[in-house]
Amino acid sequence: MWVFHFGGASCNNCDIEILDCLTPRYDVERFGIKLVGSPRHADVLLVNGSMNGRDKSRLLDIYEQVTKPVYVVAFGACGCTGGIFAEGLPFAGPVDTIIPVDAYIPGCPPKPEAMISGLMKLSETIK
Repeated sequence: MWVFHFGGASCNNCDIEILDCLTPRYDVERFGIKLVGSPRHADVLLVNGSMNGRDKSRLLDIYEQVTKPVYVVAFGACGCTGGIFAEGLPFAGPVDTIIPVDAYIPGCPPKPEAMISGLMKLSETIK
């Protein structure tokens, strides 16, 4: 699975955990999971962070660029529900109100083990 990561407005803890998955300790590439730099190369769109108005329009643009079929994963409490930012004025809604979501990986922040487990479960449903 080739994954494109989109980070919305958040505290960046989820970003740190995602990067931790790339280290030799977790080595997600052994499972066939690879982060890519372009949405046009992605099979999976991994979205974390709270969505504000600016992020919403950028997420929609990226979603249009991704080759279909694409699988969307809402990552972290902010991506799934808005988390602690859900009551703020700029909040535009959780990811599933903007684009269709196929899998949720909750947590604040989710640990690398949760990300690996969630993506492996997604790959089983894809097959």
